[in-house]
Amino acid sequence: MDRERGLHRGASPPARRRRGEKGAAPAAAAAREALGRSRGGLSTKVHLACDERGRPLSVVLTPGQSGDAPRFDEVMAGVRCRTRSGRVRTRPDRVLADRAYDSRAIRGHLRRRGITATIPQAADRVRNRLAKGSRGGRPPAFDPNAYKQRNTVERCINRLKQWRGLATRYDKTAHSYMAALTIASLMIWLATK
Repeated sequence: MDRERGLHRGASPPARRRRGEKGAAPAAAAAREALGRSRGGLSTKVHLACDERGRPLSVVLTPGQSGDAPRFDEVMAGVRCRTRSGRVRTRPDRVLADRAYDSRAIRGHLRRRGITATIPQAADRVRNRLAKGSRGGRPPAFDPNAYKQRNTVERCINRLKQWRGLATRYDKTAHSYMAALTIASLMIWLATK
């Protein structure tokens, strides 16, 4: 009995310490490789901007549990498109986005750059504004007819996900997954000339 108890006491503390030390490194590596935990397990989120014809303009990868709004500036910074005259445009005329992008910071950023925002208000922001009464101000402008075109982004994502490797992310590193996304984006651009 004493011998068994002694072995048990001697083995427990080092095993606990090793387990705690190893837990931190994989989490940092997973975040660096754009892998994160969500309800379905390990996943990657693709933040995307596209033009009116459903062609990808800017793509940003993040871990699956990250939010959409914090990556808005990165996605907008990646927008580069040539016009027929050959000039590179970095400022679109209008941005259509879903409720996840409804924040004062994003609306202010778009207003400073002279871009029209078509973003529906989130329910909690409507409630807070109405609770303040006349001090809550007026709601931001929203064009429901223009918002009908927002499905273009969803169709673009669906076209990218037709590639099986992109839909299930077989790639181990973020660099190789981003390369596959770039190739798929190029194929979409070539197909919709």
